[in-house]
Amino acid sequence: MLNQKRVIIENVIPQLNKGNFFIKKVPGETIQVGADLLADGHDILAGVVKYKHEKERRWSEVPLKLVENDYWTAGFRVEKQGYYTYFVEAWIDYALTWQYGIERKINDNQNVRSELLEGVSYLEPILKKTKGDLRNYVKTLIALFSEEQQYQQAVKEAVSEELKGLLKAYPERFLANTSDPLTVYVDRLKARFSTWYEFFPRSASAQPGQHGTFKDCERLLPRIADMGFDVLYFPPVHPIGEVNRKGKNNSTHAEEGDVGSPWGIGSEKGGHKSLHPELGDEKDFKSLISKAQEHGIEIAMDFALQCAPDHPYVKEHPEWFKWRPDGTVQYAENPPKKYQDILPIYFETPDWKNLWKELLSIAMYWVEEFGIRIFRVDNPHTKPFPFWGWLISEVKKKYPDVLFLSEAFTKPKVMHQLAKQGFTQSYTYFTWRNNKFELQEYLTELTRTDQRHFFRPNFWPNTPDINPYGLQGANEAMFLQRYFLAATLSSNTGVYGPVYEQMVSDAIPGKEEYLDSEKYQIRHWNWELENKLTSVMRKINWARRANPSLQQTNNIHFCETDDDMLMAYYKFDDLKENETIMVVNLDPYYSKQGWVKLPLDMLGIHEGHQMQVKDQITGSTYVWDKHWCYVELHPSLPFHLFELNK
Repeated sequence: MLNQKRVIIENVIPQLNKGNFFIKKVPGETIQVGADLLADGHDILAGVVKYKHEKERRWSEVPLKLVENDYWTAGFRVEKQGYYTYFVEAWIDYALTWQYGIERKINDNQNVRSELLEGVSYLEPILKKTKGDLRNYVKTLIALFSEEQQYQQAVKEAVSEELKGLLKAYPERFLANTSDPLTVYVDRLKARFSTWYEFFPRSASAQPGQHGTFKDCERLLPRIADMGFDVLYFPPVHPIGEVNRKGKNNSTHAEEGDVGSPWGIGSEKGGHKSLHPELGDEKDFKSLISKAQEHGIEIAMDFALQCAPDHPYVKEHPEWFKWRPDGTVQYAENPPKKYQDILPIYFETPDWKNLWKELLSIAMYWVEEFGIRIFRVDNPHTKPFPFWGWLISEVKKKYPDVLFLSEAFTKPKVMHQLAKQGFTQSYTYFTWRNNKFELQEYLTELTRTDQRHFFRPNFWPNTPDINPYGLQGANEAMFLQRYFLAATLSSNTGVYGPVYEQMVSDAIPGKEEYLDSEKYQIRHWNWELENKLTSVMRKINWARRANPSLQQTNNIHFCETDDDMLMAYYKFDDLKENETIMVVNLDPYYSKQGWVKLPLDMLGIHEGHQMQVKDQITGSTYVWDKHWCYVELHPSLPFHLFELNK
């Protein structure tokens, strides 16, 4: 194709899959755009990043600045939820090229009478765009450049900074080239910063052996809020299948009174749009949601697209399941795990359009009827990727506040694809990253690669499905350390309780599964229990709220230490108005003493400068004035969380 445009625009970042997916931000964040700009010859280039919100008519723009080697960059701030579009525009700036050329000739003592007359041609278009004093200034320059008698004054004005500023402010974008448009989606702030607490509502009763209710959950809200959690996530709250119901400890034979797994959804009592009758009715659930809001807590529902054999869908829509020649459906499997109480939905059904619409209607029902704005999605990697891209987009068209957490502990590229399709947050491999090298390598991957633009990690030290080997039989120090790491490395974090804070870790031998798992039975907990873990977790969560540097994940720098069992990291908010340094003893049994090297350049200070650091957990204050600073950490409290005051 013939093209007269001289400027080449390449390698525009950030972008995902050549612009096929959007990057993610929250209000107040800056998108730093970069691009390679090049052209033939030696003319001066100029360019801008143009951007606008989907509801705005006019484009805003910010000038690109040359960094080095033809690489240019500029940043713009997003302020509102929704989609923004941005692209790069670049051109040959003939006026600035003229000024640069005339300056070189003047310095070479050449006569530039002809060049001054040429300058008039660059000023005349500007005259039409200016008013008042600025217009008078342009008129004066045109007259000056046109008269031979004022040559010396004209030469002086031709190379002035004032004229350069005028030419930059009113460029003629002759034959400007543009990059392809790219998209960013801006979520609400909770997409980036949230603190989750999970428990089984059926275990909420104060009476041993009694099935908990939504009313029982209301009683627990003050405790959860006081501990600093702002999202309360429930496993599925729908009727549980009776056919092939699981018994205690995942037994394939249910005894009388066994309650089954909440993920085996659906029975004659209803399906995905119904509530388990022993938990309560719609009025009770709405009351719980309302009371939670009064405590600053949002209720997150589990969105699990799977059916028990007696789910109403099985009879009403048999075409949505894959039937074998013997008239049965193969139950769900995730080797070596088997889910005999669950029938997988057949997404390849010829009736897939109606299936998709019905599954969308499930999400919309809870959003519209109950005000639910957060879903934790069970096993999304076992459903087609395009389905999730469509469903999430359809929900957010009407309800942009809705957030989706992807529960997919699977292959990295699969997890990444789900995030690109629109999942707001994602479970991660943090649960299995234990030593210093593993943790630093993983955080570097999350925060220094393209993942930082689309993959929002949510760090959980445990889940009902995962009782990690590192916590099985672990001491108090290990539980303290793992929660601290999860809560300070990632701005989104969660915990399955009260199992975690009560250090319940009995496991099925050889497996990362809880013995007497709540997935298959009701457990009775002492919800009034206070211990060191509840106290310290409370302080950590409130420190997260007080320090914006901990409310984001990507601004992190790992500090050098002289002991591999000591890990230190520096975090800061975008404006560097809040800065923290965390130091962790990774040895749960022995004290560690050592030295931490401060990133003085990033801190903007020099050795000898006295910096006050206050531990947000203990309240202790210290003064650091060296490049290397001494720390000592005992397993009884194996970390520091320092707020910096420079």
